[in-house]
Parts: sequence; structure tokens; C-alpha cells
Amino acid sequence: MGNVSDGGVAIDRRSFLQAAAAAAAAGTMRRADAADSTADTHAGKDPLLISENPVIVQARNPALAILKPSRADLEHGLELHRQSLVFDSYGFAPRAAPDGAALTAADAAGATDAELQDLREEMGMIRAVTDLAERAEFEEAMRCSGVTCIFQNAGEEGQSPERLLKRLARFTYLGDMLREVLVRATTPDDIESACKTGKHCLYLTGNGVPLAQQWNTIEDELTYIRLFFQLGIRMMHVTYNRRNMLGDGCAEIANGGLSDFGRAAINEMNRVGVIVDVAHSGWRTSLEAAQVSKKPMVASHTACDAINHHIRAKPDEVIRAICDTGGLVGICCIPNFLGRGGDIAALLDHVDYVVARFGIDHVAIGTDVSHTSQNASAPGAKFPSRGKRRDRFEALWPPNALGGQWPQAASLGWTNWPLFTVGLVQRGYTDEQIRKILGENILRVCREVMVK
Repeated sequence: MGNVSDGGVAIDRRSFLQAAAAAAAAGTMRRADAADSTADTHAGKDPLLISENPVIVQARNPALAILKPSRADLEHGLELHRQSLVFDSYGFAPRAAPDGAALTAADAAGATDAELQDLREEMGMIRAVTDLAERAEFEEAMRCSGVTCIFQNAGEEGQSPERLLKRLARFTYLGDMLREVLVRATTPDDIESACKTGKHCLYLTGNGVPLAQQWNTIEDELTYIRLFFQLGIRMMHVTYNRRNMLGDGCAEIANGGLSDFGRAAINEMNRVGVIVDVAHSGWRTSLEAAQVSKKPMVASHTACDAINHHIRAKPDEVIRAICDTGGLVGICCIPNFLGRGGDIAALLDHVDYVVARFGIDHVAIGTDVSHTSQNASAPGAKFPSRGKRRDRFEALWPPNALGGQWPQAASLGWTNWPLFTVGLVQRGYTDEQIRKILGENILRVCREVMVK
């Protein structure tokens, strides 16, 4: 990485890391002390800054080059991050590398495309349980991120209960098997407890409202909302990109809004204690959902359309309606949605916009990204390409909605969470304001929606 500015004085890499180490050593190290292991914070040095993991380094260095923090801002930001409850309002636990040999064997045995895709997904989600190298990678990524809780995507896009159960089962298993470091939280108190004891946790969200799909009565159709809440799901998407029975998704040209059935679904989510999420919903659907909801709701991973026009961003009218419920918007780490260079500075620009227009209580960071194991590029993880396949039904991404050239996209890497905090310090936020953005806002929403 290049030199880092300290009030006009250049700091070389060695001095920079020494300063970071001193900042960590001088801090309370509350989480590491509580967890006795977290182990090794390497004599008080910050895990993110000393990591040699190439995936982490390739994210860290571009972010530092963009931020150019002073020594004081760096030290303060890292220490504040360590002391804070950090809650990703929508994201993914670190992903493991696939077992290429097992995939090849399944292919040779005649596995279908669907079976191979399912196997590959399962490996990415749970191999940290069964493979020592992947467990070490998982723990390092969590340690470097300093994230207390991830609102974990634990449901595949759609309304089928059977389909939604797959990821729910996998992340339930992950939490059950890695309980020394990872808790499957089911209440806001669990999240606070994890923070105090130096552990990490997952709070589960489904990527759709599960429906019986028998179409006998509205009440019967919505029964699965309660059942999935009992299984641990605490937030649900009203729609994904396409239209469904509840309303229009963000990619539908018609922008038809919320259906009568969608209104009934939101009422049931409010009653049960499930957070309404309109991150992938159309603008009118999002607006009408906010008008219907009697409890705080969210767009958990989105951006501000006033800064960058995109189907996955929200206009001011929609953000205002969400905020009026007591809810919030989570700013994501997807370059196309952010625009303005698609980097860590763009992320902070969107946070600034929400704070300035709607208030400090109504913004979070919902990354919508994950750390991917460095072992994913190893020869043993490779699996031959099976060629072009048709897009999934749920995709519906218009041309240029994804992809493109974003040279500084790596600066948005999931393990860079401590540098998000450093960036907020640089922008003049108080410690209290930063703690709200990092996790207290979304924790408040979770508490207010949870039925007593």
C-alpha cells in the first residue's frame, strides 16, 4: 500500500502498522479479553491490519489508499470498532472453498445441474464445519471484520417453503456446529450477549415470504410466516426482483405496487414479529408497504437513487416512508448500486446522504457481500465449467444492472468493516453516531418489531 497521510506527514507501511498495533494494545480489547482466544490478537495488533490472507489484503490495501487516514483517525476508528456492537443489516457469513474432487465425483456419478449447484452452495455455506482449513479461514475473516452479528441470508429467492428451508437448515447447522465462536441468535438479547462474550452470531432472514400455495384462504396461505418465525427467521423480503403474489419487484417495468394479499402478508408479519424488508421490491411496492406497516420496516441492503439511479436504489419518497415507520435503510457494498466510483468512499457518500436527509437513526450498513476463502483459487477447489446456462427465473437483471468495470471495488470487501468505521471517523461523526450506524440502529428495529 502507499504512504498514509498523518496531517501532512507521510507514514511508511512499517510505521503505519506499528501505529495500528499501538492503538490496539492501548485499547480495552473487550471482545478478545472476553473470549480468551479470539484468541490471539497478536500482542494487541489489529487482526485486519496484520493479516496476510491474500483475499483480505487485496481488500484492505485499496481501502486504505482511498481513505488515507491520519494516524489519529486510524487509531480511534479501530478502537471504536473493537468497542462497538457491529451488525451487518444484510449479509453473508464467510464462504468456504468448494471441494473440487467431490464435485467432480458427483458429476461423474451423473448428478444433474441442479444437484451440482446445490452441492456447491452447501459446501460454501457449511464446509467451515467439516474442513479445518476452512474453519481457520472462517474464524480469521470474522475476527478481521470485527462484526458481531450478520443478518444472514438464510433463504433462497422465492415463496416455496421447501426451497426456503435449504439455507435455513444450513445456517442453523453452521451455528450449531461452530458454537465456540458462532451463535445462532434468535432474540436481540442474544446479539448483545454475543458481543459481550466475544462471540459472533447470525440473525436469520429469508429471501421471500413462505406461502402454502394452496390458495384456499388468505389465513391458510400465510400460516408459514408464523412457522418460519418459530424456526428462527426474523426478516423477510416482500418480493425479489420479479412480481409475485404480494407485489412487484424492483425490476418489473410495470411498477404495480402492493397487492391486497401483500397487505395481508405485511399485517401478519407485523403480528408475528417478522421485519418487513423491501430491499428488492419496486418503488411503489416499497412505498405502499411502508404505508401499511404498523412496525418499523427496512430496505436492508440498498442505496440512494438521488446519488445513483438504479433499480435497486430507493428514491427519497420511499426512504422517507420507510423512516416514518421507525425503520431504516442499509447501504450496500455493490458498486453498481452505489455509483460514484463504486468504492468505499461511495459507500460513505450514501451513508452521509441518508443521515443528512433523514437522520442518524435511520441508516445502517447491509453489505450484501461476503468474504470468499482464499482456498477457492487452489487447484483442489476447481471444477470444470459446464458451459452457459439460462438465467434463473428470479434474476430479471436488466442490461448493465450488474457487472461493469469498478477498479476500486475491492475496497468494499466484507472484512473491511473496521475501515468503514475509520471512514466514518474521518467524516466527522461522533462516537455515539457511529455506534448507531454500525449496529445500534438495526438492533433497535429488531427490538421494536419482536413481539413480546
